[in-house]
Amino acid sequence: MLDGILSSDQVAVLKDERMLLADIGSELAVLEVPDDDRAALAASVEQLDDLFLVVVVGEFNAGKSSLLNALVGEVVLAEGVTPTTSQIHVIRWGETVSRAEHGDGVEEVHLPLPMLREITLVDTPGTNALERRHEALTEEYVPRSDLVLFVTSSDRPLSESERQFLQRVKQWGKKVVVVVNKVDILRDDAAVEEVLAYVREHGEAILGVAPEVFGVSAARALKAHQEGDGGETDAGGLQALEQYLRQVLDRNERVRLKLENPVGVGQNVMARAETGVNGRLGLIADDIVTLGDIESQLKIYTDDVQREFKLRLADIDTVLHGLELRGIDFFDERLRLNRLPSLFDKELLQSEFEKVVVGEAPAEIEQKVEALIDWLVASDLNQWQSVVNHVNRRQSVHADRVVGEVGTRFDYDRAALLETLGRASRESLKSYDRALEAREMAESVQKAVTGTALAEAGALGLGATVALMASSTAVDVTGLAAAGLLAVVGLFILPVRRRRAKADLREKIGTLRSKIMSGLTGQFDVEAAKSLKRIRETIGPYDRFVRAEKAQLEGQKSRLSELGDRLRELKDRIVAVTEG
Repeated sequence: MLDGILSSDQVAVLKDERMLLADIGSELAVLEVPDDDRAALAASVEQLDDLFLVVVVGEFNAGKSSLLNALVGEVVLAEGVTPTTSQIHVIRWGETVSRAEHGDGVEEVHLPLPMLREITLVDTPGTNALERRHEALTEEYVPRSDLVLFVTSSDRPLSESERQFLQRVKQWGKKVVVVVNKVDILRDDAAVEEVLAYVREHGEAILGVAPEVFGVSAARALKAHQEGDGGETDAGGLQALEQYLRQVLDRNERVRLKLENPVGVGQNVMARAETGVNGRLGLIADDIVTLGDIESQLKIYTDDVQREFKLRLADIDTVLHGLELRGIDFFDERLRLNRLPSLFDKELLQSEFEKVVVGEAPAEIEQKVEALIDWLVASDLNQWQSVVNHVNRRQSVHADRVVGEVGTRFDYDRAALLETLGRASRESLKSYDRALEAREMAESVQKAVTGTALAEAGALGLGATVALMASSTAVDVTGLAAAGLLAVVGLFILPVRRRRAKADLREKIGTLRSKIMSGLTGQFDVEAAKSLKRIRETIGPYDRFVRAEKAQLEGQKSRLSELGDRLRELKDRIVAVTEG
């Protein structure tokens, strides 16, 4: 259509338009836009190579086919009071009358009419019919049009369904001319003008611009054509419409509308695409907030667990402290002169130490460590589940778009945790052998006592010393000497040994405490870090998706904005090169 009739400026605009539309097509190819939108843009680009396309639309029984029959001057399309048009009819110029069926619901009609050398007419199935496929065909063809002739009936002008259809036509940026058919049924010219005024007013409210409105009687105009009565043709009101199509839509105007057609389609498609992008960016913004909330929750969780862990360590330390106090009391009570004979009974001393000092402390510590581990497992599991549930609620918004799976099970091996977290404490407790410690303490005390006795008694040995202490005869004979020996042990050696034993106990308990606390704390830190890592790895697919999607959507929005600016600039250029 445009070959050979464009000025050099118009040719330059057309070249730039094709390049811009190709860029838009490339962008739409990667965007989540309906296939129909991409197809509409492609079809509008193809129409640049075709004649000026006038598409006739309207509800069934409004008289679309009758209007086209009147415009061509003969009955080429079926008419009726029920829906008669079930496919697209494209009326083109041809040297002879012919029809050609296409498999996509389109029939081409060729007629040797001068008007068709520059204009192609399209008849569409009626909207608001029971057969929804017919309306789909019509809406699919509207984006291809350079001009839309909207036909409404004078007995029900601009019904609610027609208003809704016009709103959809408006979205494509089409120039719309409204034809009010069947004006011959109105009582007089005043009634006709009243209906036309009504259509102008409400058409402007719908389209945003006042449309050209023509009142016709297609049936009377066709009859006049067939009878060769020019006067009657004017009476049918068709002459004004024909003159508009021939003169008002002059070559420059048709070129403008032809060039603007893909621009309007592109703007509409991109507007919908941008709405979709903005909607997804809104969801992503909520996802970013969600990820921030999760990080805040993890920080609070970490602080709370640290605080609770210190309290539980203090509980374990209380047990160790009690053991230490009982040991101090034990030595204060046992290492006395009046208990000297019992200090030589190793087994008795060992048994008493185990019973009085050690008691149930190791079992209590073991139990508390187990409870600490159970608490940590439960806390970790609850936190993990809370995070995963939070993520999955957000992930459902992006179903089938997240690469990777947010954990559907918490792969947490409690036995492994018991092994790692509890190893240090169990080993420390295990190293504190109650029987061994009691035996060593008893032997140490006994060695101290017997060593002193031997020093004082010469080389008599333990047996002789015991014999000396036990023998009443010996006491009677050497009572002073024996008394002197006991006094030296009680007044000098036992206090020293008592202090040394208590110091040794404190040192051993301190070492035990240090091992348990440092072991538990170190292992807790390792497990806490592993827990956070596990949670972050669990939400990793969601996190990666959100951040990648945000970057991608922001890039798409920026490119759509840039393409929109180029379209607006192109439209201004089209107007400039088609003026005059």
